[in-house]
Amino acid sequence: MTTIRTATLNDLDAIARVEAECFPPSEAATRETFSERLRHYASHFWLMFEDGRLISFVDGMCTDERDLTDEMYSHAEIHNEAGQWQMIFGVNTIPEYRRKGYAGELIGRAIHDTREHGRKGLVLTCKAGLMGWYSGFGFISEGVSSSVHGGAVWYQMRLEFRD
Repeated sequence: MTTIRTATLNDLDAIARVEAECFPPSEAATRETFSERLRHYASHFWLMFEDGRLISFVDGMCTDERDLTDEMYSHAEIHNEAGQWQMIFGVNTIPEYRRKGYAGELIGRAIHDTREHGRKGLVLTCKAGLMGWYSGFGFISEGVSSSVHGGAVWYQMRLEFRD
């Protein structure tokens, strides 16, 4: 049985462990970065647990900026709780739990909560191979992102609420 909830500072070590399993060191956020993020926007971390073990999470900050920038990854203090856009920094699922729908369930929850809070939508960056997966949730590619995070090529995708 899985459960979903938002984060607290007590989740820091588990979040850092999952991130390290999911991203190469050049792209992974550090424990210190997550500590700052949790201090500024723990309620914008969606965590999924199975039998008390963190298996997947989605995180990101809110802003009035339309585009996700590299500065946002390392400057948690620029989070704006009243911001119109929910940025998504990471969608993480530990390898043995992948391809079971968990990440999709968390993205669905993030979309639902973002809509409920009256925001304009969500923005994320991803590698080319994941664009099709995100488009299944309604995200639309806006082309290559200005992000050079981790030395990778990223594509910005946006889900804008039209209602």
